[in-house]
Amino acid sequence: MPPFASQVEALRPQLLRFARTQLRNEAWAEDAVSETLLAALEKPQSFAGQSQLKTWLVGVLKHKVVDQLRRHAREATVFTADDGEDLEDALFDETGHWRESPADWGNPEASCGQHQFLQVMELCIEQLPDTQGRVFMMREWLELDTGEICKELQITSTNLWVLLHRARLRLRECLQQRWFDNRTATP
Repeated sequence: MPPFASQVEALRPQLLRFARTQLRNEAWAEDAVSETLLAALEKPQSFAGQSQLKTWLVGVLKHKVVDQLRRHAREATVFTADDGEDLEDALFDETGHWRESPADWGNPEASCGQHQFLQVMELCIEQLPDTQGRVFMMREWLELDTGEICKELQITSTNLWVLLHRARLRLRECLQQRWFDNRTATP
């Protein structure tokens, strides 16, 4: 087995990809990953081996990402036209019902365990508009509560829930196209 430092450094690209997806800022992502690697290398005994090294490092990185968000909380959140309602209009009719019923996704829990699914999910998250992606990651991956997210991004809870709703709709559409439709097309 390679030395601990080599194993940690080998995971750097994956950690950086996670940090970039959340922070949407190259410098902040680099800082968060560097702080994570430094923390791991300074105290290798903190890794008890009860999980995979990658899982442990991502856990440390989540805290470093939250620290970065807090450090830069005073910067304004910029909303773009991509945060608009076009997707909702395409998916729902005027009564709020699906224009087309969603396809059966089978057993999503089984799919989550598949490495390929996680790659597709990551790709779909990266394609979200910046604000939607950031809000989704803060809520679902970093598990921040509504108050923390609203404070960090200086948005109302209503705006937060709208952004989360739109992010989930976009993720659903992307996963449908890139994973579930492709999976059912092959025997």
